Amino acid sequence: MKVSKLAANLIGSEIVKIGNEVNDLKAKGAEIANLTIGDLNSNIYPIPAKLKEEIQKAYQNNLTNYPPANGLLSLRKQVSNDLKNRWNLEYSPDDILITAGSRPLIYAVYKTIVDEGDKVVYPTPSWNNNHYAYLTSADAVEVKTTQANNFLPTADDLRPHLPGTVLLALCSPLNPTGTMFTKEQLTEICELILDENKKRGEDEKPLYLMYDQIYSNLTFGAEHVDPVSLFPEMKEYTIYIEGISKCLAATGVRVGWGFGPAHIIDKMKALLTHVGAWAPKPEQEATARYFENPEDVNAFIDDFKGKLEVSLKVLHAGIQDLKGKGFAVESIEPMGAMYLTIKLDYIGKAKPDGTVIENSSDLVFYLINDAGVALVPFSAFGEAKSEPWFRASVGGLATDEISLMMPKLENALNNLK
Repeated sequence: MKVSKLAANLIGSEIVKIGNEVNDLKAKGAEIANLTIGDLNSNIYPIPAKLKEEIQKAYQNNLTNYPPANGLLSLRKQVSNDLKNRWNLEYSPDDILITAGSRPLIYAVYKTIVDEGDKVVYPTPSWNNNHYAYLTSADAVEVKTTQANNFLPTADDLRPHLPGTVLLALCSPLNPTGTMFTKEQLTEICELILDENKKRGEDEKPLYLMYDQIYSNLTFGAEHVDPVSLFPEMKEYTIYIEGISKCLAATGVRVGWGFGPAHIIDKMKALLTHVGAWAPKPEQEATARYFENPEDVNAFIDDFKGKLEVSLKVLHAGIQDLKGKGFAVESIEPMGAMYLTIKLDYIGKAKPDGTVIENSSDLVFYLINDAGVALVPFSAFGEAKSEPWFRASVGGLATDEISLMMPKLENALNNLK
């Protein structure tokens, strides 16, 4: 049966495909260290107890009707306060849009700014920009990044591509790598954006920046930087993506927010009224009440990210130990988020049965079946399948589980010739 061209040519998520394979095997009794999806095992990392209590209370109080299209005013006020206190960013409640996590916001940014054929620039690897560009029929320009710059684009990388571009999509800390822009790196990029916008006429779209900082509270010593804090004049061009999904271990609670220029946020709100991407009212009410006590929020975040950092360091040390033993592996020291970037340079090697690892996907499924270790290749983030880099998400495992999987990974890699 025929469907629309958009649906017919849509590529499904490689992360979901791998996750489904892992779940099927686990249902059959297989023991697999699942480092794939950017989610959290809620038995290891539960949401804040007080947030849970407020959610339950909101349901008991029958707050189950529609919320306002732009989110509860009480929550938008608390987000406004948090932005001021945490990042010294001045955004009124009217400049803030609440949605069911960050995905609707990113989609709405694309749909609000990008017309068919408009040029959109984003780095690879990066999460889902290739799919959003497809959904908006954009002229997508993918800027390949390198290990030398922690897989983040530099101003020199971006400079040739910004003339005529309407949207630049950046993320820090970055999904999939957990690496972060330095102040100097982001300063140079913002200067490019401001210079480009000075060249635009009144009848031309500006060059907007979508800045995804959903992991901004999960940093390990490195300083999180953002465009408007560096250049107040960037406020006219920057749309931020944030929320509680990652920093409060609340991936299933589905409360996110975007903020930026009022004329963009208003159009995003109008667009999403036709999608119905509102965060549930009880969860909004509970989040607003939880944020009334910043000390509780900060204490939870500090404890949570400390645990993530320990797990990431254990995994990083394990990979470095393999490197020291002569294995063709590498990892980048974690800076933020819940991800470790790992290189497994085994494409082209033969498995014990004689078949060859042709690409990164082959290596992923070999490791799932022979090591009980599941990773996500960078091909899921826009890179070629010939790239030997992988994302490992530690949120689904306890630290001891990570330690226990390392000998299995070592044995499976040792069997590749």
